[in-house]
Amino acid sequence: MGFIQRTPGFEGNALVEPDLVEWDYGKYEGLTRDQIIRTRPDWELFRDGCPGGEAPERVASRVDRVIRDIRRIEGDVLVFSGEHVLRMFCARWLGLVPEAGRCFAIRPASLSSLGYEHNTSRPVIRFWDDRRHVIA
Repeated sequence: MGFIQRTPGFEGNALVEPDLVEWDYGKYEGLTRDQIIRTRPDWELFRDGCPGGEAPERVASRVDRVIRDIRRIEGDVLVFSGEHVLRMFCARWLGLVPEAGRCFAIRPASLSSLGYEHNTSRPVIRFWDDRRHVIA
């Protein structure tokens, strides 16, 4: 389950946000991309979704609600979720179509920052997939 965090400080401010739960992979749950494309060579998660699971448009709708709520909050907000939902979040933050989520690769334990240039009508990526804090 994902959650959002209003800042400053962490204690007592975390909210569980059901719309940030990981993508429902349906019949593809537990399979790697390589396993899936053996039977469906042209498959793309951000275009096709998962049989018995979620379509990209459904995930986009979930993160759109979160983004709408975040834009009503004054100040900084932290968002935690799984890889594919965060990739969709970035695409939708920038106003891109759901399929564009495939363009924003992100690794575990990385940090990213989305924001605005000048005003809320100009969303930007401040930095993405930063792992300098991870000790190897």
